[in-house]
Amino acid sequence: MRLPGMSQPFLLAPIAECAPGPPGSQVRLAVLGARGVGKSAMIVRFLTKRFIGDYEPNTGNLYSRLVHLEGDHVAVQIQDTPGCIQVQEDCVQMLDSLSRCVKWAEGFLLVYSITDYSSYQSVQPLYQHIRKVHPDARTPVIVVGNKADLLHARQVQAKEGLQLANELGSLFLEISTSDDSQGVCDVFQYLCKEVSKLQHAGSTDRRRSSIIPRPKSPNMQDLKRRFKQALSSKVK
Repeated sequence: MRLPGMSQPFLLAPIAECAPGPPGSQVRLAVLGARGVGKSAMIVRFLTKRFIGDYEPNTGNLYSRLVHLEGDHVAVQIQDTPGCIQVQEDCVQMLDSLSRCVKWAEGFLLVYSITDYSSYQSVQPLYQHIRKVHPDARTPVIVVGNKADLLHARQVQAKEGLQLANELGSLFLEISTSDDSQGVCDVFQYLCKEVSKLQHAGSTDRRRSSIIPRPKSPNMQDLKRRFKQALSSKVK
């Protein structure tokens, strides 16, 4: 999509990165999907509140920004990814980088365009790849149908997106990046919260496992009972 009056692709000015924070205060997200579904536009909409309808071909930018999340400032890093997901000879290197991105990230948005059925079909293979790298089903994944404002060009019905998300055990949302800034923010905010919950749960589990359990004190009543049983057996 191109904004009216734009004859050349818009070059996005770099988004200022935040300084790395202490472990546990950083959230790493990845936005995956086929080419042209609006991944870059979603990320920029979330980080800057601006909508830009045209980009240079995506080479996989990493954005980072301090985000206000439930009273805290969290360093959020978002990896934009190229839209090549087919296993082809000329895509091997890109698939390798995609795998590294999946391994790096802690939460995922799987984006398709409601105007492109093939982009919808790419969601399930991407999900399977995520679960192959992150077998823990708690790793949060959200399925997003983008370009919900283009109803006249719809190829994917909302019920199809919902059905797919249910099959994958994921949350599903339809949004319009161009018309609904709040909807885009809600998606990213929710994913940040889910990743933060998982981080806190993991740190709690590690603390518990590092504590050496105290040996249980002997149960005096049980000892007396056993002693009486031993005496009675001797008497017999």
